[in-house]
Amino acid sequence: MTDVTAWIGRSERVHDQLSRNLLLRIAATLGEQTPATGAPLPALWQWCFFQDPLPESGLGEDGHPARGGFLPPADNRNRMWAGGRVEFIEPLRAGCEATRVSTIKHVEEKQGGTGALLFVTVQHDYLQGDRLAIREEQDIVYREPSPPKVRSSEPLVAGEWREAVTPTPTLLFRYSAVTFNGHRIHYDWPYVTETEGYSGLVVHGPLIATLNLRAFCRANPTARLRRFAYRGLRPLTAPQPFEVGGRVLAPGKAEVWAGDHNGLAQKGEVEFE
Repeated sequence: MTDVTAWIGRSERVHDQLSRNLLLRIAATLGEQTPATGAPLPALWQWCFFQDPLPESGLGEDGHPARGGFLPPADNRNRMWAGGRVEFIEPLRAGCEATRVSTIKHVEEKQGGTGALLFVTVQHDYLQGDRLAIREEQDIVYREPSPPKVRSSEPLVAGEWREAVTPTPTLLFRYSAVTFNGHRIHYDWPYVTETEGYSGLVVHGPLIATLNLRAFCRANPTARLRRFAYRGLRPLTAPQPFEVGGRVLAPGKAEVWAGDHNGLAQKGEVEFE
């Protein structure tokens, strides 16, 4: 048995340029304006950068980088982006050089209702020059193959704002492309339905979070983001429409969510000024 706790403390540093060429593609994918050079990067667009462009020979069967490198091995398990917490300290600037320093902070094996679960928490520090712009903790879970959760016990509720989303295969493919995400559940119909048992192409958790936070920013245009925490409850699949929405709970605090007629799929909290 591999001691997965040996991965705690591992770190890697990746440099990138927040280039206009990629920003044009992200903006086209999300239906946004391209930020000018030197302008603040929109919230969560950092996820489209700092990817390691591995050749196909360096990928596992699921399309993710082969395990046992930076992340611990979790053979014969399906990987999910379970949630995370993001602290916005200052904006990353479009067109400028930046660095992401990633460190594995926590690894834990648990027993869930569907079998063994391996939880991995990675801290990402995003810097421009020597200034920390964003600090993030990302939660990854590896689960034994089991039927995906279709419904949530938490129903979709009415909020102060809501936006409808139609997750087309083209949107999912293009978001995979701009994030250089080879995970086959987002674009490979035979794989996602026959091997992993989903009803359709799976909407990326980070894409849902990005649309969720964007809806908050549109509804609260003067708000300055400070923190965002989010958690996945179940998958959403294309082409089933869903909505993102939320409400302000108190000065400087809001809750946001995403879901459809089968209930909530993602929940989040926003702290702002």
